[in-house]
Amino acid sequence: MGDFNLALVIVAVVVCVLVLLVSIYLLVNYQHPDDVNQAYFPKLVVVVGLSIAAISILMLPADVANRHACRHAIYNGACNLTLPMKTLWFVVYITDAVLVFFVIPFAMFYYEGDQDKSVAKRLKSALLWVVTSAIVCGLVLGILYALVGKVDFTVRHLSSSAMSFPSSWTVFSSNQPCISPLTRQCDAYTANASSETTWTMRTSFPEYVVALATIVGSVLFAIFGGVGIACLPLGLIFAFVRRPKAVITRSQYIKEATELGKKARELKKAAEALHQEERSGNKGRKWRKNVKSVEKELLLLEDDMKALEEMYPQGEKAETAWALTILGYLGKLILGVVGLIVSVAWVAHIIIYLLIDPPLSPFLNEVFIKLDDVWGLLGTAAFAFFCFYLLLAVIAGAMMLGLRLVFITIHPMKWGGTLMNSFLFNVGLILLCSISVIQFCATAFGYYAQATAAQEIFGHTLQSLRGIKYLYKYNVFQYAFVGLAIITLFYYAAFGWKKRKPRGSFQLSS
Repeated sequence: MGDFNLALVIVAVVVCVLVLLVSIYLLVNYQHPDDVNQAYFPKLVVVVGLSIAAISILMLPADVANRHACRHAIYNGACNLTLPMKTLWFVVYITDAVLVFFVIPFAMFYYEGDQDKSVAKRLKSALLWVVTSAIVCGLVLGILYALVGKVDFTVRHLSSSAMSFPSSWTVFSSNQPCISPLTRQCDAYTANASSETTWTMRTSFPEYVVALATIVGSVLFAIFGGVGIACLPLGLIFAFVRRPKAVITRSQYIKEATELGKKARELKKAAEALHQEERSGNKGRKWRKNVKSVEKELLLLEDDMKALEEMYPQGEKAETAWALTILGYLGKLILGVVGLIVSVAWVAHIIIYLLIDPPLSPFLNEVFIKLDDVWGLLGTAAFAFFCFYLLLAVIAGAMMLGLRLVFITIHPMKWGGTLMNSFLFNVGLILLCSISVIQFCATAFGYYAQATAAQEIFGHTLQSLRGIKYLYKYNVFQYAFVGLAIITLFYYAAFGWKKRKPRGSFQLSS
């Protein structure tokens, strides 16, 4: 027992160190050249946020492994010698909530502040916004906790008759397990409705904060995750379908490059005009709409430039570059097919295990258990993979909708070209949705993750919380998730194979 717990602690420490190193690696390679050797505080927030998000996803498999540590215990209290997972859950998710609602907004306000202002004024402005937000959030949380921060557990009084110790065990069977001498059925099964009652108790404040953060994340998760679970694999597959089939001629390249140059000059003019409006203090609704339009057009222009470079590789190793481009699209096809299998498995599992009552089958739960029987950590690793895939689907869905809906601010992640405000926005989105991903996985894999600390927090308290429990009782988020996945599937079937047509000249709205 002690050896197992020691090994689990060592693995947890090693994984945390690896997660921190990977987060630093992503920051260094994704950051924009303009942010090199500056913006250290936003970078620290990004590294901490990415680490917390990854650790929170990995904590559920760790919770399952922690449960296995005392599975074969022969004395009471053995589980007290394992990792304090419930405390760790609260620490991670309270940290998550503080980062999402206070630290990341502060870093974004400071980073996006007027560069002409002094550091003190930028700090003052960012701090003012965050303090105001903290006061409002604190009042809302305090009032809600005082009014409805309770859980209602429905319980039933159960009782059963007794009989004398039998002389032979043949009187019992799997079909007649109970001891009532006449009906062969326990009184517990025939308890009347009047035996039901409701126990009401106040939940802890940390649990309530986690619950409300989960609700906010669940709305985003249902929208972005439902879209992303379909567009993540289908986007890769249709990228292969829309791939360049051959290298274009030099004259074609010059013609296309000229058009892109003209579009770039139009965008530069529009950006300068918006910058002048910002300096004059004219930052109204029309200005924000135009800024988002310019950002969207700039992203599309960058995509067009990349596609043109693929179709006309230049330099001494042009043939090698073309070969690598083809191999890259083949890799996308393979990843898309694998992802499509995982997405279909996810949607089928949700329908079979969550939306049909009673469940038709444990499905993936049984798969993980059988993998654990093959090798102790194989099922846990597969479980972690499915959780991570769901988070990737959320990110893919957010990027897809961000390019199509005007009211969503576009913050793309580009290798070697991501500004800190985009980094902070995406880290905040990942952190917010990671809470809901864990809650969703704890529910979807309730049979595999039973008796864990996450099950206690997300499976019992959250689903019995007053005013919130009905969202989970009627599977609102699951239905929305599956519905949006089906709609996205039809969208890709109708339009996914088409190449984007070039647009005309860009103009700001007047």
